[in-house]
Amino acid sequence: MRVALDEARKGWGSTHPQLMIGAALVEQGEVVATSYVEQPSSSAPEIRLFESLGRKPKPGACLFLTMEPGPSSNRLDSGVRAVKEAGVEYVVIGASDPVSEHANKGADALKEQGIKVERRILIDDCEDLNLISNFWVQNRIPIFAAKSATTLDGKIACRTGESKWITGEQARQNVMKWRRLFPSIAVGAGTLVEDDPCLTSRIEGQPEWCGMRFVFDGLLRTAMERYLPTIYTDDFRDNTIVVTTDAAGTGYIRRLETEGVNVWVLPAENMKVPFSVFRKRCADVGITGVYFEGGSRLVSELLHMRELNYHFNYRAPILMGDDKAKSVYRGLRTERLAQAIRLEKVRHEVFGDDQLMRGFVNYPARLDVDETVFSNG
Repeated sequence: MRVALDEARKGWGSTHPQLMIGAALVEQGEVVATSYVEQPSSSAPEIRLFESLGRKPKPGACLFLTMEPGPSSNRLDSGVRAVKEAGVEYVVIGASDPVSEHANKGADALKEQGIKVERRILIDDCEDLNLISNFWVQNRIPIFAAKSATTLDGKIACRTGESKWITGEQARQNVMKWRRLFPSIAVGAGTLVEDDPCLTSRIEGQPEWCGMRFVFDGLLRTAMERYLPTIYTDDFRDNTIVVTTDAAGTGYIRRLETEGVNVWVLPAENMKVPFSVFRKRCADVGITGVYFEGGSRLVSELLHMRELNYHFNYRAPILMGDDKAKSVYRGLRTERLAQAIRLEKVRHEVFGDDQLMRGFVNYPARLDVDETVFSNG
């Protein structure tokens, strides 16, 4: 199954909105053929695997699939038929179809053909592989994820604002991996003005890659600068979308559009971009996930509105011990542990001296927001 998982990861970031799926055929203890979903239009990996094998599998061969053939991956009939026609007698499955009403349909269909099926092998790894696409097919809205890089005491910058670098090179390279997986990335206007990031994925041995880049700027203050930020003028500027409100000046909108930057004007009551409206707009154009990289205000407001679904926290072995150092999340009044936000389905990874903890956000029944924290507009 780990071979099939490695195969599936070859489609990393290239299959949206389809699921990443890998397949491996084993004969007499040896892997003889593999396949994976390369792009949204790819045929079922079972079909491609048997085509690449170029012959009938030997008696007793076992097929490993990271996900069962199912409606969500558009391969229930074609995948089952390919396995049956190939004469495979044993199939090992990792994850079920992510939509509850479709779950186990593929496994059951294989069993009806007289094929022996074993399920839930490395299921956590197989489900985690498609955390973006699974959320999409289950909810038909994009998953909102945020990334933070903090000290042990939860700080993202010194009191002076210095923040480069809290985490080491290995952790920062892992961020590039997730930038490549998510179809879009988002930052606030403050981060863009202060850091001027390029918001692309830069992985050694691969060409620089740029998904959709969102900038949340309710009053278009990033367009007021004499020199526009890099992502408004670089070769990928067609992939930049500034998300603003109907309070923004039309002259600034025209300036951005003249540079080739797209602008989404969303209705708002308080000059802040409404995340629920933004999420629906993303869904309408088929964007399955947004990776929020900051700043503190943007991701804090996502939490306040209960709009954040997933969180990546990179933690470095550093202590600041300074009350005036900058924290990643602010603005909540948590008087009891029952009011704390928690992560579920948590995964842990180590990159050099740094640790990554990531998981789905689970909100308490009651969430109290201190409206004074961001009351300055």
